[in-house]
Amino acid sequence: MAHSAFVRDGLIAPKPPPMTEVGAIGWMRANLFSGWLNSILTLASVAGTVFVFYELLPWMFQSSWTANSVAECRAAIAGAHGDGVNGACWAVIRERYLQLLYGFYPANMYWRPNLTFVLMLVALSPILFPNLPRKMLWFSAVYPFLGYFLLWGGTIWLPISILLGFVVGYFLIALNSARMGLLFGVISGAAGTVIYWIYIASWFAQVAHDLIPIGLTEVESARFGGFMLSTIIGVTGISCSLPIGIMLALGRKSDLLIVKSICVGFIEFIRGVPLITLLFVASTLLNIFLPPGTNFDLILRVVIMVTLFASAYLAEVVRGGLAALPTGQFEAADSLGLDYWKSMRLIVLPQALKISIPGIVSTFIGLYKDTTLVSIIGLLDPVGLTTSIRADSAWNGIVWELYAFVAAVFFVFCFSMSRYSMHLERRLQTDHN
Repeated sequence: MAHSAFVRDGLIAPKPPPMTEVGAIGWMRANLFSGWLNSILTLASVAGTVFVFYELLPWMFQSSWTANSVAECRAAIAGAHGDGVNGACWAVIRERYLQLLYGFYPANMYWRPNLTFVLMLVALSPILFPNLPRKMLWFSAVYPFLGYFLLWGGTIWLPISILLGFVVGYFLIALNSARMGLLFGVISGAAGTVIYWIYIASWFAQVAHDLIPIGLTEVESARFGGFMLSTIIGVTGISCSLPIGIMLALGRKSDLLIVKSICVGFIEFIRGVPLITLLFVASTLLNIFLPPGTNFDLILRVVIMVTLFASAYLAEVVRGGLAALPTGQFEAADSLGLDYWKSMRLIVLPQALKISIPGIVSTFIGLYKDTTLVSIIGLLDPVGLTTSIRADSAWNGIVWELYAFVAAVFFVFCFSMSRYSMHLERRLQTDHN
């Protein structure tokens, strides 16, 4: 039987896709010029970007790095590029960058915050990257006490004594939980730890220091400032607020009326009050409720308030992740015979936290940027130091250069957190459709 002229008896050789559908051209057609409105917006954005860089780049590069004052800087720019040229005076950054980084920390002790920062990266590495040896988590647990000792100095026995308080609490929980139940064990452990810190920790540290005097020169909190201060408050707040926020989220969904009421009241109160109000409470009102003669470090008070503020917002973010889980996940945990804490730790929370990653990281980024508010209560963060630098007659009138430097450093930290968030989402992605 003869084949029809309209029926092919062989396969057509594959051809590459059109040049306008792949590569850079295809991406631009799909994302930038997919319609008349997108095309207009793209062209307007390009024109705006070109205009900004046309004005900004000459100002950035027609600059002076060697002047010692604003007047010298303006004269150097005029001599190099002509009268009437407006250029950046980056010399203020060259002269004051150490102050913007360390505040008024003693210059001969810069090695201490530098070492603290490096050790912080080491302590965070096994938490951020699970492929590293799990034994490094022991150093992560000890690092907060080591970091405090390096930054503030004093006797090494004080952080050791505070660390022993957690050991006391752990043994009290283990001892009383077996006899009286988990709830009583946790309450007795927390109470025992607080009592130890109040009445025994300082005495033990003093006795141990008298026997074996080991320590560093003390640096008072008033000398702290710049990005070092912002990093201390930000990293501590981020590290402490996440577990507290998780517990508050679980407490808000609890069936126990008292626990649920306390968590709901705390979350709604904190979220209904501006952070600056809490900072004023930490700096002025908190001392009224403390015993006379109590020396409660201002930075520690600010860290506590920032942590509580962030934990309330994180609680709602985590609660959203818990609400997004199908009911079948909770039922699956019950069907396996797991108790409440095991089901939360092994099944529910890992999935809820994965869903909540964008919101959690967004809260962390906002928290780190909000550390600039401490300048209002007298702490010299980078923004507060810009005011102090501009008060110097030599640099009076400098504004954009200082704020550009501060913004650039904040961008590096915040952008790094954002990129790690995207990496974490890709690593935990389980649906490969």
